[in-house]
Amino acid sequence: MGFNYMTAQEAAEMIKNGDTIGLSGFTAPGTPKAISEEIAAKAVREHEAGRPFKINLFTGASTSDHVDGALSRANAINMRAPYQNVPDLRKRINSHDCHYFDRHLSEMAQEVRYGFYGKIDYAIIEAADVTPSGEIILGTGVGNVPTYAHLADKIFIELNEVLPKSLLGMHDIVMLQDPPRRREIPIYAANDRIGSPVLKVDPTKIVGIVRTKSYDGVKPFTAPDEISKQIGSNVVRFLISEYQSGRLPKEFLPLQSGVGNVANAVLYDLGESKELPNFMMYTEVIQDAVLELMKKGKCTFASTCSMTFSDQTEETLFSDLKYFHDKILMRPAEISNNPEVIRRIGVIAMNTALEADIFGGVNSTHVLGTKMMNGIGGSGDFTRNAFLSIFSCPSITKGGMISNIVPMVAHPDHSEHSVDIIVTDQGIADLRHKDPVERAYEIINNCAHPMYRELLLDYLKLGKGGQTPHVLNAAFAFHNAFNETGDMRNADYAKYC
Repeated sequence: MGFNYMTAQEAAEMIKNGDTIGLSGFTAPGTPKAISEEIAAKAVREHEAGRPFKINLFTGASTSDHVDGALSRANAINMRAPYQNVPDLRKRINSHDCHYFDRHLSEMAQEVRYGFYGKIDYAIIEAADVTPSGEIILGTGVGNVPTYAHLADKIFIELNEVLPKSLLGMHDIVMLQDPPRRREIPIYAANDRIGSPVLKVDPTKIVGIVRTKSYDGVKPFTAPDEISKQIGSNVVRFLISEYQSGRLPKEFLPLQSGVGNVANAVLYDLGESKELPNFMMYTEVIQDAVLELMKKGKCTFASTCSMTFSDQTEETLFSDLKYFHDKILMRPAEISNNPEVIRRIGVIAMNTALEADIFGGVNSTHVLGTKMMNGIGGSGDFTRNAFLSIFSCPSITKGGMISNIVPMVAHPDHSEHSVDIIVTDQGIADLRHKDPVERAYEIINNCAHPMYRELLLDYLKLGKGGQTPHVLNAAFAFHNAFNETGDMRNADYAKYC
């Protein structure tokens, strides 16, 4: 059959107010770039004409300015899930101009299949190639598109000429059966392949193909600062200690790493470590540092949902794709983040926190407990099920006006039951086999900045009993002090006790 080629604007004109759209991709890679901008332009025209226009938008994770940025500036998003990281959308969410629900990334696809969020009107898929029979070579990110494409009434393809067709074979596309017929996921090592190299769709649902030519637009991370370097060094020092003590197997274990400068610093430090063996990754995102580790032979394989590379690194990948072709495998989010697989193969999870409290609770999402930053992402999927769950953050920010170690986190994303290790620039707190008070002393003495240690110890001494001796009246004294004076060092427990 012949496909209908059209412009992005022609595609956008087919989208109606209230439609629900599912996108390919996971972070910026693999995310469509042209149709979403034209939907935003249509929203502006509709609003100027006095007509309502908003869509419901489901993705794999965050997107890019082409999607969340453009649509948010046009106030064109009614409902959004499961994750985001664009400032314009963040403003809409925190002002309640957009209904955002922050979901575990491994759960989003199945919840859509279960019918929790209604029907999918359109799927928009970025592709390197599509055949007349409906076989699609996806781009540099997968996300939840197998589910969205399966459920959507209609499909648009953005055929991106930047993407080489030789990406064929670097995807492992599978969609889980729903209960009660779900079988085990037969992944027993990070490099096991279980699905199809292409996404197969009903070709009669493809209503239009839009040609594009654009890289993903991921900016390179800045060089790690001294704080990030120290955190990275501390994480690697901990892993070396675990390995040398025999608490990690001789062949080591697959790693998961979050996104950002701290994560990159950890990976670069791992690349320099001679005490640790070569390793594989079972993760949701791989960044520039991973490609460098592969060139060195330190990282031998990476199972991921997305290749979140800067444009320069993406060009490097495409120019030497033959070398990397058998070293990277991209899977849907419900496979890359699946708790069953994470626990079976013993993933070591390394994620970042906004703040941690002295008993081991972690806040990943809400600044001062109220304002959404990005979302929980895949951190919960990995943290709860990992062989080891490591969280890292700077001990202080804003020049010391904020302590990232607090008496009680202002928003609980990960409880002390799931967190094994906390690392800051100050040191390492091993929370395993410790009761709440022992954990508190471990965190305060090893991870809190010296300017806050006495304040935190004073809080601990206020406790009058119970296994976890919180003082509820004073638990948010740090946060209250910042809201009132702009500096957590002004915390005054006497005001609340």
